[in-house]
Amino acid sequence: MKKIFFAVVSTLIINNLYAQKDPKATAILDAMSKKYQTMKSFSAAFTYGIEGANAKLTESYKGDVTVKGLKFRLKMAGQEVFANGKELYTYVKETNECSITDFNPNDNSDISPTKIYTIYKKGYKYVFLEEVKEGSQLYQVVELSPEDKNSKITKVQIKVNKQDKSVKSWKVWDKSGKRTVFKMDKFTPNTPAEDTFFTFDKKKYPGVEIVDLR
Repeated sequence: MKKIFFAVVSTLIINNLYAQKDPKATAILDAMSKKYQTMKSFSAAFTYGIEGANAKLTESYKGDVTVKGLKFRLKMAGQEVFANGKELYTYVKETNECSITDFNPNDNSDISPTKIYTIYKKGYKYVFLEEVKEGSQLYQVVELSPEDKNSKITKVQIKVNKQDKSVKSWKVWDKSGKRTVFKMDKFTPNTPAEDTFFTFDKKKYPGVEIVDLR
């Protein structure tokens, strides 16, 4: 990437001028966002882990999520997270404990499953990086950088299928340089889900300890 000094300087100048509203990146993200926002709900199974220096996952885990508007139910890393739009319930299986906090869908300190498709619209600048081919599919990679210098996140790369605008994967860098990767394994649009599905029901978890932090 850094072939000669002038090429590097030129790239930096171009990125500074157009990263905020990179037309190609905007078109890709808008098309992707529109695809998911037209769905009433969706569910997905995914693989996630920490990426090593060789671009392979040094740790690999499975998770699943169901999303309906601002509501979501996420299962990963021995935890179940329920967000009903007002409260956030985090259940830890190992300790049989559930903590309750207020849920703020506008909080950009973390990337929830409900925001991965709209995160670019506020607080981020973005730029088109490259187009890659995997098997018979073409993917477009867009990189997002937070405008807030105090953000825990330094950048996010989203890989979008060029043909159907679906998200194949996303990669998140934190300030320590750790890269967490999420890869979509299965996706189901318009999954039936009642609103009660997104609120923790302690009757289904005998003996659970509730810690109310609101």
